[in-house]
Amino acid sequence: MSFSIAGKTAIVTGGANGIGLAIGRHFADAGANVMFVDMDEKRLVDELGDQVEDGNVRYFAGDLREKLTIANLLSATIDAFDQVDILVNGARQVIPSDPLDLEDDSVRILLNQNLLPALRLSQLVAKRMIKQAANGDEAPGGSIINLSSIAARRTHPDLMAYSVSTSALDQMTRSLAVSLATKRIRVNAIAFGSVMSASLQSTLKDNRAFREDIEKHTPLSRIAAPTELAETAQFLASDASGFMTGQILTLDGGRTLLDPVAAPAH
Repeated sequence: MSFSIAGKTAIVTGGANGIGLAIGRHFADAGANVMFVDMDEKRLVDELGDQVEDGNVRYFAGDLREKLTIANLLSATIDAFDQVDILVNGARQVIPSDPLDLEDDSVRILLNQNLLPALRLSQLVAKRMIKQAANGDEAPGGSIINLSSIAARRTHPDLMAYSVSTSALDQMTRSLAVSLATKRIRVNAIAFGSVMSASLQSTLKDNRAFREDIEKHTPLSRIAAPTELAETAQFLASDASGFMTGQILTLDGGRTLLDPVAAPAH
């Protein structure tokens, strides 16, 4: 079975740069209709403005922490493409945190940024997918893909808040997978390690030692390209993974096979 997603419609959040942009472009090149979503409207216009005329690309700017924005996003997607078959929850934020600082509010901030928008959007999109499948068609009802991190399974003191939010996202993935299985909607996640996201690229700029440290703690001795994550996402979005749900696929070059706790989970 091929990994075809041609003719399907995908919503990709965090779509203005880095990994989200790579996934959205990969999906569009594979023949899917794609709604790119991000808070940064200027970046969306700069990256995608010329492609909207191609017919299978649209973009939506808004703060997904607001429930009304989520509802407007779904409406805009249906207006543009009539349906939604794939959701990639790719919007995420990474901030350092101090587990011993009573004034540190980073756990609340990252749960509100990395978890709750993904949950609310998944719930709303799932209802739409259920409605689409109500005609009795035996085809899969839809695929929801969450972008997680190996930080959910590793312990690093400076990343406690991020680890908590990604751990919660993993459990949300499993819970929704069970709840939506009878509706023929699959929910999976990709827990990635060192992928050249926009934030990692910025961190590594003029910091060769940090890059070497990441490579040293990765058995494959390199940082993945965003397109490699996009290809994994296409597998999960396609019918080729039709009997897979509730899984957290690890894409880390073997990083989690090693023991060092101090190695940052970027």
